[in-house]
Order: sequence, then structure tokens, then C-alpha cells
Amino acid sequence: MVIITHLYHQSIEMYLQINVCFLEKRLFIVFMLQMAADLVLCQLHYMISEESKHGTFVGRIAQDLGLQISDINSRGLQIVSQDGSDYFQVNLQNGILFVNNIIDRDQLCPKINVCIVHLEVIINKPVQIHHVDVEIEDINDNWPVFPSKDYKLIISEVRLPGSRFSLEGAVDADVGTNSVTSYDITSNDYFALEVQTYTHMSKAVQLVLKKPLDREQIPFYNLTLTASDGGKPKLRGTAQLLITVQDVNDNAPVFDQPFYRASLLENALKGTFVFKVNATDLDQGENGQIYYAFSNKVTPDIISTFTIDKDTGIIQVIGDVDFEVNNFYEIEVNAIDKGLYAMAGHCKVLVNILDVNDNPPMIIVTSLNVPVPEDLPPGTVVAVISVHDRDSGQNGKVTCHISKNVPFKISPTLREFYSLTVDGTLDHEKTAEYELVITATDDGSVHLSDSKTIGIQVSDVNDNAPTFHQGLETINIKENNPPGSHVYTVSASDSDTGHNSFITYSLSDSFIDGIPISSYISVNPENGKIFALLSFDHEQVRYFQCQIKATDAGLPPLSGNLTLHIFIEDINDNSPSALAPFSITESAVTEMVPRSSKVGQLVTKIKAVDPDSGYNGWISYEFNNLPRHSPFSIARQSGEITVIRSFMDSDSDHHKLSIELKDHGEPKMSSVVTLIILLVEPGQEIPVERKNHKRKADDFSDANIYLITSICLISSVFLITLIVYTVLRWQKYTQEIDALKQNTICPSIAGSWTYTQQRQYKVCLNGAPPKNDLILFTPNFPQSVVEDENSNTGSLASDSAGKVRDK
Repeated sequence: MVIITHLYHQSIEMYLQINVCFLEKRLFIVFMLQMAADLVLCQLHYMISEESKHGTFVGRIAQDLGLQISDINSRGLQIVSQDGSDYFQVNLQNGILFVNNIIDRDQLCPKINVCIVHLEVIINKPVQIHHVDVEIEDINDNWPVFPSKDYKLIISEVRLPGSRFSLEGAVDADVGTNSVTSYDITSNDYFALEVQTYTHMSKAVQLVLKKPLDREQIPFYNLTLTASDGGKPKLRGTAQLLITVQDVNDNAPVFDQPFYRASLLENALKGTFVFKVNATDLDQGENGQIYYAFSNKVTPDIISTFTIDKDTGIIQVIGDVDFEVNNFYEIEVNAIDKGLYAMAGHCKVLVNILDVNDNPPMIIVTSLNVPVPEDLPPGTVVAVISVHDRDSGQNGKVTCHISKNVPFKISPTLREFYSLTVDGTLDHEKTAEYELVITATDDGSVHLSDSKTIGIQVSDVNDNAPTFHQGLETINIKENNPPGSHVYTVSASDSDTGHNSFITYSLSDSFIDGIPISSYISVNPENGKIFALLSFDHEQVRYFQCQIKATDAGLPPLSGNLTLHIFIEDINDNSPSALAPFSITESAVTEMVPRSSKVGQLVTKIKAVDPDSGYNGWISYEFNNLPRHSPFSIARQSGEITVIRSFMDSDSDHHKLSIELKDHGEPKMSSVVTLIILLVEPGQEIPVERKNHKRKADDFSDANIYLITSICLISSVFLITLIVYTVLRWQKYTQEIDALKQNTICPSIAGSWTYTQQRQYKVCLNGAPPKNDLILFTPNFPQSVVEDENSNTGSLASDSAGKVRDK
């Protein structure tokens, strides 16, 4: 019976060793693949020891990333860790990554063999993101510690050699070779230690009976259990094994497997079935009756999460299961018999927690450069966004998108980072701010998402020039205006905002007869009001044009131009003045008329000019206080003085005529000349000065009669041709007149004269100032007015009887 029992135990041990080796290989492969994946995803990998002091050199991060030292500050290098810690910092003077705070690896990564701090290096201008991993190497700064200072074991004396008794292993906060690597026991003949490794993190320490016990010889053993780590120097921890040899109940319960594997979805409801363990005891009676309980070595988080039914061995959930908090549980279960001296069997239940999609993505705006200029080119990075999902696998895979119909797009960069870039044309004048809704959705079977709204302001740039409502404008200024008077106000608009829309007005450089335009007018740079700097004289300047320039305050400044046509309106400010010899500066003019003169004979002609224009310059001639039976009359339009009756003997030889020269302005202005007519008998001697004067007139008449006749004929032919052409082209001519009215017509005081596009004939008599003799009327004036004006050009209006037509 002893031999069969011994073979049975050996077969179970071989089976356990084979399974343990297979499990270790699979876990080792997974561990190596995970490390390789981490190394591939990062760009730089540094290693430092834990407990390194502040300022400890980690690496030349700027040099390793290919940055110039001078670019570190200008490009805005910054470091962001995923967990928000500040263990590391960069010296912005030399680009060296150094330890900022002392790191306790055992607190930072208590259950992880490879402790890595993930850093994201963000460089602005332009935006770049680099991933840097800093591996924290463990140092041997923790001693192995047993859960209890002494362990009490009761071993039946009937236990066969090779029997195993599980011991609570020591716990070392260090990892790797610095963790517990070996166990020793006080040298003795009956007991030895055997350490079985299930995984790289799970070891089982068992006390092995080498020889059969004899309670009568040695009833009690006090052994020292020593746990050693693999550090240099080695650190050790001890506990006392107090072994009592029991005389009865020599079979302990045995589980059908040394360890079990189970899988459990996170967020499992309370009462969820996890696993059912099973143990048997070869003893009979109370010594073979078994109940199940968790080992004293299980941690408090296991006790608060799971429970085991003492009769059935069913393990159930009683607490919260969260994959993101703990994704693996190692539960040690005891099967204890009910003998007088109870014996226990041990097994482990390895529970893998399966991830479910229970965490929505988290959106964090890491960098946001606002406001953005409206002239940013497409592709410019506006913001850097970090999206993190605590779930794993497909549940932790996240995709991002933003609002539709906005000139922005979001693109993935490195790991969990996305860049928000310009994807269209920005126009501050159309949209000054965008409200972007960024949505992150994971790929779980039931999609979870998170949204974040960020505001992006679009700043104005000077891309719109000031504009006037019209490209050209026409204004009228009455002559004799007060210097400095306000004559007009120009206004321009700019669709930009802020200082880009602040407009100033100025005059463009130009000249009038060699005089700068700024000597005539000025413009207020702030409000566009135009002022006349001098009093204008229509007789000197009738029209000029200038350009008003509107300039904004942007960088660079933009400007728009307005062409201003300025007409000087005439007012009746000049009196008619007679030409020599009837100059008003002389007291009187004397004419000799023979008494034998016939009716209608021309005595003389008074010629006068008025510098004004239009009605203001239209002159009429009248006698003042003419006697009732005077033999003389004067043509009202031409100023010709003729004999209207034969002279009688009773007529005085001396006639003094006062002639008033009047214009048609409002108010009318006039001047008076005096003419003395002396009646002489035929053959009477004429004064020398008058004789010479008449001789010159006669010579002129005789010598040029043929020339005048030729000119009249040519003029008649020209006039007939002009009339025919005018009739044929009347419709087109009317359209041209209308177009001129719309663009450049400037009414005078009477409202019917035009001074642009007119043909001006300047008659210069005896050195007198130029005179406009051709006047154009608007089409709605009566024909009689036109005839009156034509008569003012100097044509004779006498009929065949020698009488003046009364217009």
C-alpha cells in the first residue's frame, strides 16, 4: 500500500512539472512580444535606476531627436507624461533629460516586471510629437518578508516520505533578480524545501517530508525558513517553522489539479459563478470530510471580490471586478478535513479578467493655438488632441471625427494623439469663430463615445482694401467761397475689423497749372471731410479733378482711390465792362455824325464783355434817360447805335447819351458809359483824332470786304453740312447728351448751363479777357432763349428797314 501511494504521488508531481513548464514558456513568449511591441512604438528608450536623485542625467533628448540646442526655446519643447506625473524634466539650455522627482519603482509599478514611464515630447512651430520611454530599473532595496514570523504545521506521523506541505512564501517588493529567488531551511534529516514555479510571478514553496516521522522519537521540530533574493548583495528574510507531529489522520485532502484556470468578464454581477474546485480525502469519517476555504495568504482585494462555498467549493463574485484595476487574480484555496487533527490540501485558481467595453474614450486638448489668422494655409496644425481609452484590444481602439462643414480636419499622429489642421479657406469677415465638436468613438461591440467642444477664433488679417461706394464722384463749389469752408465729405468702408479697418484719407499728389492740388483743397484724414483752402474764382479755375486715397492701418496697409470731379460754379460777381474806345475809365466818347445821315445809318457800336458765364455774362444795352424824340436808338443785344429819323434843324448839335450795360445775373450788375454825338454839317471839318479813327474803319471795311464775304460763304456751307449731320445723328447725339448729364454735367446758378464737353470760342478784342460766346442749353428750354443767346454773339439783328428787332 505504501509503494502504490508513493508511485501515485510521483506521477502527480511529473504531471504538474510538465504543465508548469508549458505554462512558463507561453507566458514568457507573451512577455517578450509585449516588450518588443513597446520598443517598436517608441522613438527613444532610456533606462535609469529607481531612487535616482534629482538632476540625475537620463539622456540627451534634444540631440537624440535631431534638434539644435538653439531651437529648443524657439520651437517650444515641452514634455507631457500620460499619467500627469513630473518625474522628468528637460533642461532647455542644453537639451538634457534629467530626473525631476525621486521615483520609487515599487510604488509606481508594484505588479509589473518592466516599469516604463511613457513621455510625449511635443515641439511646436511646427508641431511635432515624439514618444519617449524611460525604463525604471529596479534596485535591491527591499528585503523578503514573510506574512508571519512563525508557521505552525501539524503533520501526521503516518505521512509518507515525499509528502508536501505548502508554505506561505515570502514577499519582496522588488522584481526580477531582486525578488525572491531561493528558499533555504535549517539543515535536518526529515524535511527539505521544494520550490515550484507556475509562472514568472507565481511560485509555490512546499515542505517535503524526506523520511517517515516518528512522533515517539521527535514530536516537535523548530526549523528556520530563509528566503533570499537575487540582488547584490543578497537580502534575506526568515520565519520559524513550528512542526508538530500528529499521531492520527494521516491523509490530507488532495485536489484533482494543482492549479485551475478560469476566465471572467469584468463588471461581472455579484453572484456570478467563477469556478468549482474539487478535492478528495482517502480517510473515512470525519477525517475524510472536507470543507473549502481561502488560504490565509490571499490578499484583501481577493477576499473583498470573491467568496467560496465551504461545502461545494464554488467560487463566486461578491465585489467589483474591473479589468483596468486588476486583470489577473491568483487565489489559493485550501481543502481541510474535519479530523481531530485537521489536514489540508492546497491548490491555486488563476482567474483571468476579460476586458469589456465599459470605458468611453477620454479627450484631452494638449495644445491649442488660438486665435488662428485667417490666412493660414491648409495643413497648418491648430491643436494637438490626446484621446485615451482605458479598455484594451478593439475596445480601446479609438477613431475621431469633428463637426461637418467646417474648414478643419482631424488626423492621427502618434499612439493616442491627433492633430487638428486647417482644411479649407478661413475668412474672418464671414465666420469669426468656429465651435468644433470633437467626437471619439471606440471599436467595441457596443460603441462608446465622448465629445468635446472647443472654440477656435479666427483673427483678422488685412486682406480687404478700403472701398468707396463709387469710383468717381462730382461736386460743385460756388466761387468766392470762404477759405477753409467744408465742401464735401467722402466715405470709404473696409470689411476688415480692428485696426485693419481704421481708415485715413489723403490727397494723391497732382498739380493744377504747376500748383500742387494740396494748395487748393485739403481732406481730414479721420472723417474724410474736404475743405477749400482758398476762395475759388470761376473766371480763373472752372474745373479740376483730384484723387482721394483711403488707406487702412493694417500691415501692410491697403488703399482704395476715389476720383473727384470738382466744378466751380459761377456767381454774378463781375459787372459788364465796355471795350475801348468805350472804356468806363474814360469820361465820355465823342462821335461826329453828319446831319445828312439817313435813317438806319450806323453811328457806332458799343462792345462790352462780362467775365461771368451764362446768364451772368449775357449783356444787354439800354439808354438811360433818353429824351422822348431822340433821333438815336440802340440795339439791346448788339449795342449798335443807329439813326432812327432824319435830323431836323431844331435838333441840337450836341447829344449826350448815357448807356447802361446790364447782365442777366441775380442780382443784376451794370455799368454806364457816356457817348457824346456831335451833329456836323456836310463839309464841316472833323477833328483830327476822329478823322483818323473813321479813316481806319473805312480802310478796314474797304480792304477786307472780299475776305469777309468768302468767310461768310464758307461758314454757310459748313453750317448747312452741320445741320444735315445733326439731323442724321440726332438720336445718337441725344444719347450722348444724356450720358454727359449722368456723368459730368454741372448746373450753374440758373440750373441750365453746362461747362463740360462744351466747345468754347474765345474772342479777344483789344486785349480783353477771354469770353465764352457759345452757350449750350438743355433740351427743355424754349427756342426764343436760344435765339437771344445767339444774338449776344455779336450778330446784327436789324431788319431790311434798318429797325432793330425787339427780342
